[in-house]
Amino acid sequence: MRTIKNIHQADYHPIADLTTYNPLPSPRLRQIDPFIFLNHHGLQKYPKNNNGLPFGPHPHRGMETVTFILEGDIMHKDSGGHESVIQAGGIQWMTAGRGLIHAEVSSSEFKKNGGDLEILQLWLNLPAKYKMTEPRYIGLQKDEITHFELNEGKAKVQLIAGEWNGLQGSFETLTPIFLSTIHLSKGAIIEKTIPSNENIFFYIVRGKVNILGEQIPFRNLVEFNNNGDLLKFEASEDAVVILGHAVPFNEPMVAQGPFVMNTQQEIMEAYRDYQLGKFGSWEH
Repeated sequence: MRTIKNIHQADYHPIADLTTYNPLPSPRLRQIDPFIFLNHHGLQKYPKNNNGLPFGPHPHRGMETVTFILEGDIMHKDSGGHESVIQAGGIQWMTAGRGLIHAEVSSSEFKKNGGDLEILQLWLNLPAKYKMTEPRYIGLQKDEITHFELNEGKAKVQLIAGEWNGLQGSFETLTPIFLSTIHLSKGAIIEKTIPSNENIFFYIVRGKVNILGEQIPFRNLVEFNNNGDLLKFEASEDAVVILGHAVPFNEPMVAQGPFVMNTQQEIMEAYRDYQLGKFGSWEH
């Protein structure tokens, strides 16, 4: 059975008028290789005629972003020509690879009408062999994503990547990785086999979860020991959890601003290439 190594409470770091909590990285935890960054925006209610999300055009290289839209919507546009509006329950997966520029803002409809917003963005590292891969983007709406129920319907699983219960996740990945969102009713018990050599990413978005007798509330990231091949947890109240796991890359990592590479030299090259326009041109 996997045991808890540490519990990391998300720190409050608002961005303009956007409520934001950030559990990873922190002074106590640099990464859960290959999971390297998480921002939890909301839950908050936007008024009518709001400015929406503040993430205008910015570059990335050497990593991937997975965006979970629980409430509200997000409009994605990038220098590779991809554009979409993903609604509540949907997922975006962007592979920055060798470099691209993207913006993540609210739709004109959301800015006009307002409403609830809760969005999480997780950054995944890429191994050295894929750092300079061709950028790509896929956005899927809620009904396009693999889903199933466990524990007599008390747990509803959104299977984003990897395999579970004989089903395959909706996103093809460059490296073997498992990623899911789980909506739990109070009393739901989940057991999942996870090889002991894989790192577990476990973040409680809403509610409270019991792990080996310890009650852990929302906005906490649970760091597990690699000491077993079974993960078990129970919902102490209705809850939402992001569960991922993967074999660590065990490579050097230098993260600076929007770039995640293996060396400082590669970071400097990323800034230079961006300034030279090698990430593509941005058209509004």
